[in-house]
Amino acid sequence: MDRWKAFIPITLAMFIAVGGSLFIYNWMQQQTTGVPARVVEEIQRERPETAYVAVAAFDLAAGTRLDAEMITSREHLLSSLPAGHFREPSELLGRVAVVPLRAGETIIEHRLAPVDIRTGGVSAILGEGKRAVAVGGDKVIGISGFIHPGNKVDVLVTWSDPDNGDEDITKIVLENVTVLATGTVMQETEKGTTAPVDVYTLELTPEETEILTHVRNHGRLQFALRSPVDSLSAATRGATARHAMSYLNPRPVQLASNPAPRANNPSPAPVRSEFTMEVIQGSSVQQFKFNQ
Repeated sequence: MDRWKAFIPITLAMFIAVGGSLFIYNWMQQQTTGVPARVVEEIQRERPETAYVAVAAFDLAAGTRLDAEMITSREHLLSSLPAGHFREPSELLGRVAVVPLRAGETIIEHRLAPVDIRTGGVSAILGEGKRAVAVGGDKVIGISGFIHPGNKVDVLVTWSDPDNGDEDITKIVLENVTVLATGTVMQETEKGTTAPVDVYTLELTPEETEILTHVRNHGRLQFALRSPVDSLSAATRGATARHAMSYLNPRPVQLASNPAPRANNPSPAPVRSEFTMEVIQGSSVQQFKFNQ
C-alpha cells in the first residue's frame, strides 16, 4: 500500500505538467496571432469566395503567341473578376496578345486576337484597313531609344523643295502614328562591314503608306515622340533656313516711308518763377526776392 501511495504525487505532477503545457501553448498561440482561435474560425467561415484565374507570368509584348511558360495562375475574389477571364491556363495556349500585358495582369478575351488567328507578330495586331511599314534609322531618329511599341509619333521629312528653288525644307508629313514594333538588324555597309540598324514598324493607312515611302526615298526622316493623351493636329507651314534664322529674332520696327515734316514753330520761352524769403532778427524783418 505504501508503494502505491508513492505513485500518487508522481501522477498528479504529470497531470499538472500536461495541463500547464496545454494552457501555455494556447496562450502563446493567441499572443502570436493576436486573435483568439474562435475568432479565426469565424473569419475563415465568412471569408469571401475566391478562384484561380490565368495571369501573365511576366511582361508580354503585343503580338506575342502565348505558351505555357508565359501563363500562371493567381487567386482572385469571385466578386471582382473581370468579364472574359480564363480559369485554366490551357485555354490560352496558342492565343495571340494584341496589346502589351504586364506581369500579374489578368488575361481577358478582348486583349487577345480572335481564336482563328494563331500566328503572332505584327500582322496579329494590325487594325482594320491599316498597313505595317518598316523604316530604318538610328538612335537619333528613334530619340535615343525612347520610342517603344505602342508610342505615338509624328514623322518629319527634310528635302529640297522644287517649288522653292530647291531650298531645303523640313515639314511634318504624318501625325499621331502608332509604333507597332522596334528592333535592330545587321546591315552591310558600303565598306563591306556589318553594322546594326534600328528598324521601326509603323501602322499607317494605305495613303499614309504611299506618303511615307515617297518621302523616305527622297529625303531624311525624323520622328517626334508625342504624349499618349495628345491627339490634336498641328498645321505647320514647314521650316526653311530663313524661317529658322528669324524665328527668335525681334520683329523689325516699320518706319513710315514719307515721315511728316516737323513744324518750324519756335519753342516758347520758359516761364521764370519768383519766390520771397523773409529773415527775422529780433524785431526786424527783411525780405529777399529770388528768381528761379
